[in-house]
Amino acid sequence: MQHRVKIGAALPFSVLSDDGRLLLAKGQVIANDDQLLALLDRGALVDRSELESSRRDPRKVGAEVLADLWGETMDQIGRMLRASLHTDFAGTLDELCSPLLALIERDPDLALFQVVRQEGMGENQYGLRHGVHAGIVAVMAAQRLGASPDEVGRALRVALTMNLSVMELQGRLAHQLFPLKPPQKQALREHPLASRRMLEEGGVTDAEWLRAVAEHHENTEGSGYPQGLREPSVLAQLVSAADVYTAKLSHRASRSPIPADRAMRDFYMSRKTLPAAAAILKETGVFPPGTLVRLANGERGVVVRRGAVGNTPVVVALMNKLGEPLMTPVKRDTSQPGLAIAAVLAPSDLKLRMVPAKLVMVGGTAPR
Repeated sequence: MQHRVKIGAALPFSVLSDDGRLLLAKGQVIANDDQLLALLDRGALVDRSELESSRRDPRKVGAEVLADLWGETMDQIGRMLRASLHTDFAGTLDELCSPLLALIERDPDLALFQVVRQEGMGENQYGLRHGVHAGIVAVMAAQRLGASPDEVGRALRVALTMNLSVMELQGRLAHQLFPLKPPQKQALREHPLASRRMLEEGGVTDAEWLRAVAEHHENTEGSGYPQGLREPSVLAQLVSAADVYTAKLSHRASRSPIPADRAMRDFYMSRKTLPAAAAILKETGVFPPGTLVRLANGERGVVVRRGAVGNTPVVVALMNKLGEPLMTPVKRDTSQPGLAIAAVLAPSDLKLRMVPAKLVMVGGTAPR
């Protein structure tokens, strides 16, 4: 590790203790030789996955490794955001956004699969992963609306940092069964402005980014918070829409995820006057990848690719009409007679281990 570290320069990788705890996040700066020696004395290790994934361009690797790259990229972003803000925070986030944007570009359907299939997140992961999920949807909606590459990148940064001040709290609340306590309510109400302050202290100077973070819970009726504004920025409204939609798909200790079709219906009806809401509907469809479904022929499976229209996606059948696992998953085009989607299922209706990359590969090649 020592030969890869330059005193006073941003770390090119995260540094872990010998038991896997984060000591320094990628992008932080080792100020002097004494600090470096102290790290080495603690048995500091390099995060190998960051070194390996940094050499694997999502646009060039085989489809079979894309799911692994998704996991590694989200873990890296999570570690960086969980660490305290540090020198060149904005530059480090830019470096982490690049592979995430490349993954979305390589296979948007696999990106949406990450958003819909959110089970299995451990405690404290929700606050970290939710920003990534909202960012995926915000990026795709921004592109649908004709945003420039710079604007798309800014939308992703806003989504990743809008909840910076309450990420740990969000993770705890996802597993909390009792009602919010007054301090928790206050922290949630104040978090847009608190997150903006944290970004400013971390060296972020992009006025549009900062404004969108501060206004992502405001609305044009003036009933939002914390300021009750009536003219939140267009970017704030876009990210807010992605935030609300993806939150409906998430699991809480107090409730199960809302089924994908109903989540979209409820979301769209509440925001149908917003261009961002229409863009999200057009991008995800009624049955986005990751949705568990029963077909008209009785088979059960999972949506893996969007179709020509929003309600006719490509499905990989995993169970026959008797509820028995199929030896070989089968691709089904739901626009064909007899194969239409008859119902959206709950996770308990299809208890099979799913490997997203393999399922998407069965569903066909990602559009380029």
